This record gives sequence, structure tokens and C-alpha cells, in this order.
Amino acid sequence: MQGQDGERDRHGARNGGDRSPGTPDEMPAEASAETSAGAPAGTAAEVPPGTPLATPDPEPRRGRPRSAAAERAILDAVIALLEAGEPLAGLSIERIARTAGVGKATIYRRWSDKEELFVDVVRDMEPDDPPVSGTEGLADLRVMLESLRTRGLAQRSSALLHNIFAQMKSHPKLWNEYHGTVIAPRRLAMVKAVRRAVAAGELRDDLDVELIDDLFVGPMLVRTVHRPDAPLPDDLADRIITALLQGLAPAARV
Repeated sequence: MQGQDGERDRHGARNGGDRSPGTPDEMPAEASAETSAGAPAGTAAEVPPGTPLATPDPEPRRGRPRSAAAERAILDAVIALLEAGEPLAGLSIERIARTAGVGKATIYRRWSDKEELFVDVVRDMEPDDPPVSGTEGLADLRVMLESLRTRGLAQRSSALLHNIFAQMKSHPKLWNEYHGTVIAPRRLAMVKAVRRAVAAGELRDDLDVELIDDLFVGPMLVRTVHRPDAPLPDDLADRIITALLQGLAPAARV
């Protein structure tokens, strides 16, 4: 997957907090200690004369730090349930939490709903998006086409991943979440690479950029999605790029 999801982290958590929707912030330990020492809740503690006032914290306190182990346990729990034959539609947050050994609030601190969680499960199972330069044209296109080929290989080699994609397409809300957070950013990155290639003089500037992008991606999608029995050789990305650059018309006869 390409590395253009910087707006949020890999597991969908929002910046600046680790609490579930509708759950109040936890009481800081200092406040808890003062209350237990005898100061009535909701009243100000009496300060002796001459005592300097405490300087307020420069930033508000944040919630508890997220646990990477808890996130891993949640993702693994979903995968284990799917491997056991549970359909995506039948999985509930309660069942996932029980299998992972965490509370429901722990899940909701990281994902707003099941669809967001399931998308991260798929992203976790797929090969990672390789980094691209962000400055090259054809070179970045080749990297992204190769990434598409390796994801196709992953789906062919994993019956579970193939089954998940089949189920996702029958659940519009889940598929729309995957499309919006994964597919759309990938396509945007490729279109940007095409624009860089055009600007650098590597590609024609008299064609629609979206059409050029489709010409590069189309052959790889046909091989990986529509022809599951078609070969996906290591040099497929290079062959696609070379064929497009050279054109399909026969060489002129001398």
C-alpha cells in the first residue's frame, strides 16, 4: 500500500485522544489522590496564605496511551474468527472484544465502527504499500504497479483474504469505507505520478491524465482481479510500461 495515509494512523485512531465516544476523560491521578485525602468533591482545597499558585500545564492532559499489544490482539481476534468460518456480517464488537480479551471501549478508542476495524484488518493482511519518492514520474508509477501485482499475488495465495474481499463487495458500507480510505488514495497517488511524468516530458501532454492512468493500471487490474488464472510474472510492471511507451502499432517498414 502506498504511504499516503498520513492524515490518520494505520489503525484509524484519531489524534489527541484515546477514549471511546461518549466516555468521559479519566480523572487524573493527582485529582483522585486529593479527593481521597478528604477534600469534598467539587470544592476547592484551602491554600495556606503565601503559598505560590501552581502553574497550569501548558497542554491539556491526554487519555491513556494506546497499547500496541491491545491493537494486535484485536486484529488477530478478527482474523481468528474469520478463519473459523464466521462471516463478516455476523461479527459483533462484543464477540471481537471477548475473543481479544479486551473491553468494548478498548476497541472503540481505536475504531469508530466495525467497518473501520475490518478495513484495517484487510490492510494488515495485505502487503504494505511501498514508499515512493513523490518526485519521480515513471519510476513511481512502476513502484505502484508492482505493488498492485504483489497484492494480487497475496489474494491468490490466501484463501482467507480472497474470501474477505468477496464478502466486502456485498456489504456497501464496508466496501465504501475500504474504497475511500485505501483505493481512492492509491489512485490519487498514481494520477499525481502521471502528472509528474507528463511535466518531466516522460509522457505525452496532449492526452487526458485520467486516461493515461487507466491505461497503466488497467492491464494490471485485469490480470489480478478479472483473470485469476493469468500469470503475474516479476517483470509484468516493466512489460506494461514498455508496451505503452512503445505503442501497439507495428513498426514502420522501411
